[in-house]
Amino acid sequence: MNPLTNIRNQNKINDRELLLGFTGSNSKSWHQKYSDSAWIYIGGLPYDLNEGDVIAVFSQYGEIVNINLIRDRKTGKSRGFAFVCYEDQRSTILAVDNFNGIKLLKRIIRVDHVEEYKVPKYHEDIDEETRKILEDGCAPKPIAVHQADESEDVDPVETLKKKGAVDKDGVVKVDKALEKKLKKEQKRLMKEAKKARKEEKLRKRKLKEEQLELEKKVEDDESWKKQKKLIDLGPVK
Repeated sequence: MNPLTNIRNQNKINDRELLLGFTGSNSKSWHQKYSDSAWIYIGGLPYDLNEGDVIAVFSQYGEIVNINLIRDRKTGKSRGFAFVCYEDQRSTILAVDNFNGIKLLKRIIRVDHVEEYKVPKYHEDIDEETRKILEDGCAPKPIAVHQADESEDVDPVETLKKKGAVDKDGVVKVDKALEKKLKKEQKRLMKEAKKARKEEKLRKRKLKEEQLELEKKVEDDESWKKQKKLIDLGPVK
């Protein structure tokens, strides 16, 4: 069947499942047939892409642990299709649904599940890099961390003394320039705190004075109202 026809048919199935409310993890979805395989097939790739390029594109939907870009045995050039293995099988559903039928460097690519991936046989003329990928995969290797022997009794203070980080009494040494800078900063903060306390004291005093002035004004107004005015006493006889 024509690759473009395969792409269209596959996309029609996906559209129908969306209308029915199925998802890739649903038991009724066509993806479940491939639930035991983390491999996908990629066809129609541009010939100038290498393994790193394919990983860069397809790692958008999960970490890739292995790749097999099919190359011509004589020339070593890409034949335009590859097999990719994800760390998480669910990534294959995302890759198939989202990458199938897209244009990659002006070429329409086909992406589909692989039910049973067969490991390719080695050839004597295979290059070292390809052999390494086929044997070890392309997943990042864990970093080896050196762990000290539990039987070793290491005194951390003695270690710091040897490095010159502490003095003979075990007191941490501080760089003179840094110590001077810290003292200067501490002095500045203390000065600002003192200034803030002074301003707060002045603010409270001013507020108290305004309150007293307001109370005095109220008292004066009340006193004036209680006084008898000449006009209220009638005409002077």
